Amino acid sequence: MVVLALSMLFLPLLSALVTLFFLRKKGNIASLLSVSTAGGILVLALVLIFNFEDDVMSWDATWFSMGGWELRFGFLIDGPARLLLFVVAFVGFLIHLFSLGYMEKDPARPRYFGGLSIFMFSMLGITLADNLIMIFVFWELVGFSSYLLIAHYFKTDEAAKASRKAFIANRVGDFGFLIGIVLTYWSFGTVNLIELADLADFSPNLTTTILCLALACGFIGKSAQFPLHVWLPDAMAGPTPVSALIHAATMVAAGIYLLLRIDFLFTEEALSLIALLGAVMGLYAGFCALVQKDIKKILAYSTLSQLGYMAAAFGLGAPGVALFHLTTHAFFKALMFLGSGSVIHSCHHEQDIFNYGGLRQRMPITALTFLIGVLAISGVNFLSGYFSKDAILLWAYNFNLPIFIILYSGAVLTSVYMFRLYFITFEGYSRSENAKHAKENSILMTGPLVILALLSIFGGYFSFYPNRLGSYLVADLSTVSSLPNHMWMVVLGTAAWIIGLVFARSFYWKVESTDPLAVRFPTFFEICKSKLFFDELYRFYINKIQDPAARFLEVMELLFISGLMVRGAAGMTALFSLLAKACYVGKIHAYAFWFLIGTLGFLIYSAGLFE
Repeated sequence: MVVLALSMLFLPLLSALVTLFFLRKKGNIASLLSVSTAGGILVLALVLIFNFEDDVMSWDATWFSMGGWELRFGFLIDGPARLLLFVVAFVGFLIHLFSLGYMEKDPARPRYFGGLSIFMFSMLGITLADNLIMIFVFWELVGFSSYLLIAHYFKTDEAAKASRKAFIANRVGDFGFLIGIVLTYWSFGTVNLIELADLADFSPNLTTTILCLALACGFIGKSAQFPLHVWLPDAMAGPTPVSALIHAATMVAAGIYLLLRIDFLFTEEALSLIALLGAVMGLYAGFCALVQKDIKKILAYSTLSQLGYMAAAFGLGAPGVALFHLTTHAFFKALMFLGSGSVIHSCHHEQDIFNYGGLRQRMPITALTFLIGVLAISGVNFLSGYFSKDAILLWAYNFNLPIFIILYSGAVLTSVYMFRLYFITFEGYSRSENAKHAKENSILMTGPLVILALLSIFGGYFSFYPNRLGSYLVADLSTVSSLPNHMWMVVLGTAAWIIGLVFARSFYWKVESTDPLAVRFPTFFEICKSKLFFDELYRFYINKIQDPAARFLEVMELLFISGLMVRGAAGMTALFSLLAKACYVGKIHAYAFWFLIGTLGFLIYSAGLFE
């Protein structure tokens, strides 16, 4: 087990290093090496998941020691780790394969595929880690690799700014996460996940609630939840396969995975806050998605919304249901991101959906698979999203009715904006020359779409998950199946996607270059388009509060620390030196004078005249 896990973990790092030192100008070899590495990771992951008898496997070794304190490096492979390992390895391989076609003509392919390999190394490290410090190390590496990949087109202002925004926003969340790790060690004397689980029977108090919320800051930053949600839509400036890998299937899901890893630490107060913020984000992001024109930003806000659903499930006490939705979401959201990449690639990198139209006739495979993704995320009966989304809604209906109302409203809204996206993009007539001349892409790009479409259909059936993958889901999903109002929720869930379909069909079946919602309800449209002015609020804070405060502190530092304390002390020493130097003039009578003065002073002191 140890050899397999180490091989799988360091294989992508080796690929990145080989690319960096030997293949920087050899795009074809670099891309094939990265894809082959992803394939090797998938094979090793499947062996690691299915070929061992133990349900929980762990191993660790001393990484660093100082006195009586040790920092250990180790693996913990249990139900959640197996499931995320499968998602990361399988979806990651498909995205690598898709990238062969999508990035075929990109001159910076070695840098791109090297960045993908670093990301895979970092994400696998998070998945396998058995302690919070090891998770944090790979957590930062994920942020670094995300920065590299978002900034792939760094010569454009949009990509450069987006990568910096993502990096800084994540550092804010990670600072809180680091404080949480320190508080955890201070409270329990360990950061090992197994040991923490054994010590988790504690009395909730203010300190433990603060500890939980500090750890949750890592989730808020990485999964782009309120108030650090602003970076994810802008991160769409990176290549579309990057959006699929990082911002749909893996990186943003790492925040949810972190919560699942430490769910035993959370107090009721912390869980309630996470559930409320998740539900609100699920609805808020839906309204933002409803008015977007960029195909990738629609999917980005959709990701924010679905992550909110997972957070709500976790906060309501159903971590297994949250993990279930994380898995199905990875399938259908990766499918739609890659589908959008297929459209963008065929339409010469046009991303405005109002410049598409009629693509179903020209790109039938992309259109059909994209439609399957839309149906799945909308919760259409018996597709993957139907099972996981309705499980969250049913749980909320039985345990927290206000949150259920928010989540159900978000479910209706999800159906509206997703069918809006499909109708405007694939139905009607072509509204640009790029759309008129679009054609289906090669099998390198359509093949992964077909596979992900099948997973989006069947990924919700529990038989899809062998015991090794689904053991963590058993308790929560068996509870869901036994909850009251189960059939009533089937009716409500079906009504949600039908309402969305009917509304979207009436508004967006055949559109011109203007959004019908903007014409009929301009005030509502502008409110949604404003995104409640979060970007403007951050800009105001930075320009009017943070920057002036930083300048003030800089002046204080120059005056008092660098000036008075550092240069002042140095200045006093230099002045004393000058005075002392003046006493040594090289003449014997001067030395005799100072000798007499010193002797007189000593005698006066000895006589006690100053007492």
